Amino acid sequence: MQFWGAAMKLTRRQLLTLLTGTVSVLAFAPGQAAALHRVGVLAQDLQPGLMEAFGNELQKLGYTEGANISIELRNAEGQNDRLVSLAKELLGLKVEVIVAINTPAAQAVKKITQTVPVVMMRVADPVKSGLVTSLARPGGNVTGLSFMPDALGPKGVELLHQILPDVKRMAALYRGDNPGAVVIVDEVIRKAEPLGLKFVRAPVQSGSQDIARAFDIIDGAKSQALFVMDDGAVTAKRQQILYLAAERRMPVVSIYKDFAKSGGLIAYGPKLDIVYRRAAHFVDKLLKGERSADLPVEQPAIFDVVVNLKTAKTLGIAIPETVLVSADEVLE
Repeated sequence: MQFWGAAMKLTRRQLLTLLTGTVSVLAFAPGQAAALHRVGVLAQDLQPGLMEAFGNELQKLGYTEGANISIELRNAEGQNDRLVSLAKELLGLKVEVIVAINTPAAQAVKKITQTVPVVMMRVADPVKSGLVTSLARPGGNVTGLSFMPDALGPKGVELLHQILPDVKRMAALYRGDNPGAVVIVDEVIRKAEPLGLKFVRAPVQSGSQDIARAFDIIDGAKSQALFVMDDGAVTAKRQQILYLAAERRMPVVSIYKDFAKSGGLIAYGPKLDIVYRRAAHFVDKLLKGERSADLPVEQPAIFDVVVNLKTAKTLGIAIPETVLVSADEVLE
């Protein structure tokens, strides 16, 4: 199992623990060798803890790293231009299945293979992104888990509007080279118009300077609040984004709870640990011979609603009791 990215060395025991927790012993009939399945994981960027959820679920399904499965991980660390070459590396290792995290990763794999099964995760609209023919019958080598654009960003912005009805000007910060992020931002802006909210787009590519330039756009539009489409690459920059927002006393609404836990005001989005666990079930089915073309794409049914009450107090924002009661988590 190989981890690419930061130049850190882990012992084999640490690698096994990271993927699957405590390793169990599998029993096989006399003379029967365990088939070692090779699975690739291609990530636009990784967030702490989520691969453990994926690995733990694989273990529950009977897989043990080094015994009957080998995971090859490639992390582009937010550099989308590396995704195709990393996908080619995985294909060169003869992986049986590739798990692609985020729209750019899934598109990179599909660009170079139409035969190796792909399990996508964290993709906003796989039909519009050209990854599947339909959710019910994907029709190609890609299946997995898709988010509903109308149930992500717009819901969080509607919640912010309920808390701060006087806010009229907002900004959307997102990776401009992530097609899934663009789909969600388009839907946010479309749903916000009836609420009287005017948006300015502040796309970023990578790097701290790019985020600083995005805030120049945000300042120029005199934005009063910020919606962040937080894919893995944007989440990795959350401290800088939240620091710049705090300087402007600007409330931040995001999709994933990492932003709210780090100082954002609210987050509304799917529970990512469940998404990663469900991805393990897709891998299991594909390794057992099911066809990706016949496996319907799943959409999340369980969402996180997180309110950071400490941030609200710092910004002088009163959170209505109705919002607090409906929140899954209130941070104080």
